[in-house]
Formats: sequence, C-alpha cells, structure tokens
Amino acid sequence: MPAPVRFTGVNHLAMATGDMTATIRFWRDLLGMRLVAGLGRPGYRHYFFEISPNDMIAFFEWDGAEPIPEKDHGAPVRGPAAFDHVSFGVATEDDLWTLKDRLDAAGVWVSEVVDHGFIHSIYAFDPNGVAIEFSAPVPEVDVRAFPVLADEHPPAAALEGNGPQPGHWPEPGAATPPEQRTAHPGDGQQLVGIITDSTHPV
Repeated sequence: MPAPVRFTGVNHLAMATGDMTATIRFWRDLLGMRLVAGLGRPGYRHYFFEISPNDMIAFFEWDGAEPIPEKDHGAPVRGPAAFDHVSFGVATEDDLWTLKDRLDAAGVWVSEVVDHGFIHSIYAFDPNGVAIEFSAPVPEVDVRAFPVLADEHPPAAALEGNGPQPGHWPEPGAATPPEQRTAHPGDGQQLVGIITDSTHPV
C-alpha cells in the first residue's frame, strides 16, 4: 500500500467577490488576517489572506459578481448545493469573545456564543454573504485525539473506522517518474520575481 499523503491544512479556500476593497476591509482590517499575496489584471483580481501559518482564504474579484443571499449556517436546502459555511479555529475562548466584540462594534451581525460541546462558536457573514463561523476548542473534549460517532443511524461506510479503509478505490500503478513531473505555468508566476523585493510590500 502506498504511503499516506501528509496533509498540512487548507492551503486556501477560494471565494468570490465583486468588491475587493470591502473584502480587504473585512478580512484584513476587521478580522486581522494579513494580506499576503495579490494578483490582478483588468476585470480580475485574486487576493490571499493568511489564516494561520499553513492556511489561507483567497478571493477572486470578477466584474459583475454579487454577494450571495445569506443562508443560515447549517440550514438544510434542496437542489444543487456544495458549500454551507467555513469555520475558522481560534486558540482560546478569549479570542472568540474578542472577535465577537469587534464584529459587534463594527455593526456586523454576529450570533451569541453557541456551546457545541466540543467547540464554542460564533456565526457571522462577510460582505460577500459568505457564511462564517469562528470556533474555540473545548480542551477536555478533543475529537481529534478521541474520535467519536454519535449518529444514531450512520452510513455503513462510517462504521468501518475513522482511518482510511483499503479496497474501495483502485491502487495506482507505477508512480509518475521524476523526469515526467512537470508543473505547468499558471497565475502567480509574476509573484516570484517580486516576492523578495521590499519595494512591493503586501
């Protein structure tokens, strides 16, 4: 069996906006996430904000993009659906209350603190209608250290265990040889030349 892939986190979530200025004001200036990269050309921008040392959230700005209708976090929907909300982890309960106070002071709707047993959370929406949650851990209930399944009627696949189960997907053949491992150019190449240039701070 091949070695497991070592995931490091969410490199970036990619969202959309029609107003990058409002997006920067919310994510950088209100929430405090550093703006670490920005790409742009007429009719298009792609900006990245740092969540943590391993994780970012990014926004495409497209002409004509409009905020999505706000939908309550976790409220069931019918029809095509892929995304509900994103939860950002914070280190402590104090961090959670600091964020709540900032959002309240800015006139941004924010929920009361909700006790989910293993996390405490607040809920809000960004200027683009993206449903967001901020979650502080409850140290004595660590589901990563002690996975638990409380579903009364779980699907059979969930009962197989919390780790990857072999035999459900075909195994790859020979690994792609090093001489065939090519990364093709994409947007962002222009960052390489200026990333160490102090005259272009982000």
